[in-house]
Amino acid sequence: MTEYERARNGEVTPAVRRVAADERIDPERLRALVAEGRAIVTGSARKHSRIIGIGEGLRTKVNANIGTSPAHAEPAVELEKLRVSIDAGADTVMDLSTGGDLDAVRRAVCERSTIPVGTVPIYQAIVETTRAGGEIADTSTDALFEVVERHARDGVDFMTIHCGLTKRLADGVAASRTAGVVSRGGCFLLQWMVSNDRENPYYEHFDRLLDIAAMFDVTLSLGDGLRPGAVADATDGAQIGELLVIGELVERARARGVSVIVEGPGHVPLQDVPAQMQLQKRICKGAPFYVLGPLVTDVAPGYDHITSAIGGAVAAWHGADFLCYVTPAEHLRLPSVEDVRVGVIAARIAAHAGDIAKGIPGAADWDLEVSRARAGLDWEESLARSIDPERARAMYDPIAGDSGKLCSMCGIYCAIRGTKKSRERRAARE
Repeated sequence: MTEYERARNGEVTPAVRRVAADERIDPERLRALVAEGRAIVTGSARKHSRIIGIGEGLRTKVNANIGTSPAHAEPAVELEKLRVSIDAGADTVMDLSTGGDLDAVRRAVCERSTIPVGTVPIYQAIVETTRAGGEIADTSTDALFEVVERHARDGVDFMTIHCGLTKRLADGVAASRTAGVVSRGGCFLLQWMVSNDRENPYYEHFDRLLDIAAMFDVTLSLGDGLRPGAVADATDGAQIGELLVIGELVERARARGVSVIVEGPGHVPLQDVPAQMQLQKRICKGAPFYVLGPLVTDVAPGYDHITSAIGGAVAAWHGADFLCYVTPAEHLRLPSVEDVRVGVIAARIAAHAGDIAKGIPGAADWDLEVSRARAGLDWEESLARSIDPERARAMYDPIAGDSGKLCSMCGIYCAIRGTKKSRERRAARE
C-alpha cells in the first residue's frame, strides 16, 4: 500500500510524523493534505534517505539536477556534484544522465544519496535505442516502460514522465512557437509521435505506468513536455493544452492510489508568474507544483541562476511547492561542480523568500536570528546562520577596532556600531 493510500485510509504513518515534526505542522493536518493529494511524502524508497514532504503548507523544496552527458561521462564528477548538492542544502537530486553506463551511474547515485532521488526514464530508453543503431522512433513501447520499472526497482523516489504531451498537441506545436519544444523528454516524444504517427505511449498506456508506480510507491512527476523555452511562448495554447491533459491524469493517478506532482515552466515573464501558479493549482486540483525557475527573461546566459531565482521567489510566493534549480551554465554547457553549488544556493534563496511571503511556519524566524546577530555585531553567529556560511566567511573582511567587530565596508563609521553607541548613551542618561 502506498503512502497516499495509507493517508486516505486515515493512517498517520511514521513518515508523515517525521515530516510533520520537521515542518512544524500537525501530523493529522499533514495526513489530510497527503490524502487530498495536495502534498506528498517521498524518500522512503532507500533506508538512508531523508524523508521529505512537498506541497501545500510545507517549506518550498529545492531540487538539483546532475548527470553525465555524451561529451562528459565521468561518474566520479557527478557523484561529487551529488555531494555538493547535499552539502549546499538541496532537498532532492535528479540524475539526468545520458552518457556512459547509465545503470551504474543511477545506482551509484541512489546508493550514496541521503536525499530523495528522481530520474527521467525516457532518456535511458532513447539512449539505449540509438546506441544499438536505431532511431528515436524505433524505441518500442515495451522498452519505454521497461526502463521505468528498472528505475523503480533501483529505488528511485520520483520520476518525470511526459504523459500530457498528446499527439494532437504535438502535431501543432513545433511550427507555432519561437523556441519550439525545449524539454528534452518532450522532444523525444514529439519525434517519436511524428515519425510513427502514433499516440504518446505514456498517455495511451497511462494505467500501465500507474501499475508500476503503485507497485513501488514511486511518485510520478507529470512532466511539462511543452513548457515554454522563451518568454514569448509563455501561456500559449500548447502549454495550457498540456496542462489540461495533466489535470485529467492527476485525477486518474489519485484514483489508483499514486502520488503525483505536476511540473511547470519554464520561461515566463515576471508579470505572468502569479497567474500561472494559480492556474496550475486550479486545473490540477491542488497537486504540488514543481517549476523550473521560472526564468523571467531570455537575455542573461551565464546568469540564469539569477533570472531563475527572481521567478522562483515569485512562484513560491504564489503557490509553487518545489523549485528545480537553474545553474549559471543553463543554455551553455553541462554544469560544473561549482555551478551546481551556486545553483542550489540561488534556488534556496528564492524558496526561502517565497516561504516568508506565504507564511510558512518558522521561515521568518531564521531571518530574525541572523538580524539579531548582525545587530549585535556577533559576526560568528551571523555568518554561521547564513544560507551559505562558507562563502560568507570567505568574503568577510574584518579590520582593527572594536575587538575586530568592524568590517572593511564602513570601518569606524559602521551604522550598527553607531546605533549601538547611541542606545548605550541614551540608557546612561536615563
